[in-house]
Amino acid sequence: MNILLVDDSKTMRNIQKKSLAALGPVNFAEAGDGVEALSIISKTPAGFGIVLVDWNMPNMNGLELIKKVRETDKKTPMIMVTTEAEKQRVLDAVRAGANNYMVKPFTPEALLEKVQQTLARLKAA
Repeated sequence: MNILLVDDSKTMRNIQKKSLAALGPVNFAEAGDGVEALSIISKTPAGFGIVLVDWNMPNMNGLELIKKVRETDKKTPMIMVTTEAEKQRVLDAVRAGANNYMVKPFTPEALLEKVQQTLARLKAA
């Protein structure tokens, strides 16, 4: 499975990679902001099994990225992973097209479970 990690913190992307290694054979692509993520998405014809997106990033934030991706791709699972915990932010992300929402900090087990739940729910739909 191809997974795209979009976060301006390399440390956070590394934590996510370690947490998601339990999914089995995984290929990770990484982007430091939404602009870089859009470039990677356009150059990856096979697409991604899931995309994890941080909200607060330079150049293009996570909410803008999700909206842009959803203009042409309604299916790729996207999870907003952020420190933004207020209810309105969660609603904004879901309205923009996020399939799920996770608040930092998180445990590796919680992230893995959130990804597995999201994938299972979308597969069942």
